[in-house]
Amino acid sequence: MKSILVTGAAGFIGSYLVARLLEECDDATIVGVDNMNAYYDVSLKKHRLQRIESIVADEHTTNKWHFIEGSIADRELIERAFATYKFDIVVNLAAQAGVRYSITNPDAYIESNIVGFYNILEACRHSYDNGERGVQHLVYASSSSVYGDNEKIPYSTDDMVDNPVSLYAATKKSNELMAHAYSKLYNIPSTGLRFFTVYGPAGRPDMAYFSFTDKLLRGEKIRIFNYGNCMRDFTYVDDIVEGIYRVMQRPPVAGIKSNGQTKPPYAVYNIGNSQPENLLNFVEILQQELVRAGVLPADYNFEEHKELVPMQPGDVPVTYADTSALEQNFGFKPQTPLREGLRRFAEWHKEFYG
Repeated sequence: MKSILVTGAAGFIGSYLVARLLEECDDATIVGVDNMNAYYDVSLKKHRLQRIESIVADEHTTNKWHFIEGSIADRELIERAFATYKFDIVVNLAAQAGVRYSITNPDAYIESNIVGFYNILEACRHSYDNGERGVQHLVYASSSSVYGDNEKIPYSTDDMVDNPVSLYAATKKSNELMAHAYSKLYNIPSTGLRFFTVYGPAGRPDMAYFSFTDKLLRGEKIRIFNYGNCMRDFTYVDDIVEGIYRVMQRPPVAGIKSNGQTKPPYAVYNIGNSQPENLLNFVEILQQELVRAGVLPADYNFEEHKELVPMQPGDVPVTYADTSALEQNFGFKPQTPLREGLRRFAEWHKEFYG
């Protein structure tokens, strides 16, 4: 892995992946792209970048780090980056996230998740121009949301995913279809990774564990949807990054189907903990760890700050990952217990916010 592009590098997962690459690779050039938008607190994104810079400052590293502030929807910016750095591997984690936000702000999802991803695909395609080596593997973030309101659980990558319940989910399914077409037409090895409810330190403030913490600190009520009868496959960020790190080093290969047709170098995997947790149990563990870390006082009255509400548009009652394909092909299965992951988050929150 000599030249690697990570889009969304100041984002939650992207920043963790860049840190891992800087620590694990030798003599690699790692380029990050992020538009640093204000979807949530920009100071948190800057904090993540500072963590990356601290790793780069370590005199023992042999890697080079370059950061480009800009949007993947800016085609000229993406073309310049590809022309300058001749990427071997591209990991596209840049996206407009959030299911509920997509209901009220659809334009942001089309620009980043559709137009932006198209620009990445086109740049990968043209990296083969003039007989050059070209991108050897495109890895991109998909989402468990593509399973929509499927009733069969656990969710398998063999399941049909034709029933999205949000525009966000539809854009992620579109990414998989677009990547498949480019793999088929231009022989670009691509792997989509369906992430399941990622959490951890320095995460996204709009995610439940983070937003619940902030609301409890302000003395506000937390809203628990579907009256608490939801199950979520919470997956710790280090497990997500471990999965990406293993997958990016082994691109899928083309083959021949039983009917004689060419099978493109294309794959999709789930990355999830495969242990869905009830939301009420999740909240119970979170509050215990917030008290333990000193984020909230021991006498905090949690019952007064809970509100059970109906299911929201775009939500689903259960997420549950079947990770057997990931285990079989890469020998890896996420396994960080929820309590351990929430403990690390609570300790980080105490240190970062005081």
